Parts: sequence; C-alpha cells; structure tokens
Amino acid sequence: MFTNLLARIGLGAVRGLAQSATGHAPYAEAHVNFLYNSLFCDSLALFRRQNIGADEEPWLTLFAAHPAEAALRRIADGWSDESRVRALAFRRLRDIGAAVAPKILLGVIVEVPLQCGLDVLAAYSDGRVRYINQTGRISIFEGGPAVVETLARELIVAALPLVQRTAPSDGARLPPPRAACMRITFLVSDGLHSYEGSFEQLRADALGAALLGKATQLLDAVVDSALHPR
Repeated sequence: MFTNLLARIGLGAVRGLAQSATGHAPYAEAHVNFLYNSLFCDSLALFRRQNIGADEEPWLTLFAAHPAEAALRRIADGWSDESRVRALAFRRLRDIGAAVAPKILLGVIVEVPLQCGLDVLAAYSDGRVRYINQTGRISIFEGGPAVVETLARELIVAALPLVQRTAPSDGARLPPPRAACMRITFLVSDGLHSYEGSFEQLRADALGAALLGKATQLLDAVVDSALHPR
C-alpha cells in the first residue's frame, strides 16, 4: 500500500540523517536530497547512516570492513532480497575486486527537469517504487498496490534492451540533468549505466520510446494511487 516515507520513519529522523549526507543537491531540503542520492545505491555511507547500529544481516556483511566474498555473493544473488540491497552487495563485490555477472538489471531511475524542479521516478526489479515530485514531495510504494508493482516490473523488462547496448559509467555519478535533457539511469550489477537526451531524441529511438511509454504508465499509476489510496 502507498506509504509516505516521512510518516514511516519520522521527519526528524530523516533530517538528522541528512545533516551528514553527501551527494548532489537538486532539492531545497536536505532530507529530500538524502533520499534522492540513496536511489542510485552508489554510496554505502548513506545506507550506513540510515542503519546505524544494525546488528543483523545483510547489514553486518555489507558494512563489514573486510566482507567475505561468499557472503556478499549470497546477498547479491538473493532474488528474494530487496533490489537496492542486492545492488549494494554488487557494489561491494566490485569494490573488493571480485568479478560480477554483467547486465543484471535491478532498477531504473528516470530524471526529468521541469520548470519548478526535478521529477524523479525510480522503479526496482522487486516491484518497489520511489517518486520525488519536482516540489520535493516524496512517495514510496512497498508491496503494492498491484498495478504499481506490475508496471514497475514491466518497466524493468522494457529497459533490458537498452541496458544491453550501454556500458557502466566511469567515475562519479553525474549531477542531475538540466534544461531540456532527461536522463535514465540503470542500476546494474556491473555499475550505473545511463541513457540521456531530449524528450524528442529519446522518443525517436524505438527502445527509448518503449521505455518512456512504460514509465509514463507507471507515473500515472503512482499519481492515481497517491491521490486515491485504497
């Protein structure tokens, strides 16, 4: 069911975490930027701050100074685990120099600069969805509704052909797109892949058009479910 993140963990808690958050800052409020940066799963530090004192798996392995490769692989390959947790495990495997299977798609993040700010829609292979409106309002979907979860998984499927023709980005993640350029970031086992251009350019590409069409359907479902929770 649709849940507002701030209602779940408390505005004060999120703001406290945001005080020391690092990353890009496309929004006016620090706690929104904290959540924005965590979508990409490229900073273990953000999740460590969110799980201070965690004394259970998978956090014990993920936060270990010298994690066992076998333990990381169990998390990365655990299809029942949350996609973002699996992405962190793949990240740690890459950090310790271990080989990872390429092209395993775990999430799709669509960023669209609008007149009043940045719209961001993130869908993960486990059906979870996060949406940050251009105003900075945050919505999170965990375990439903069914239409949102189904469309999230369909968006992942629509993105697979594009992932096959892209490669992991080198260096740090780029700042959010500006003006008429929109960006789609793929959260993949071998790193972050990206695909960007104007709306017209992406629509002119058959694969890009298919992905944008599915992302639009998902966004419509997200907005409808937020306005009319069941």
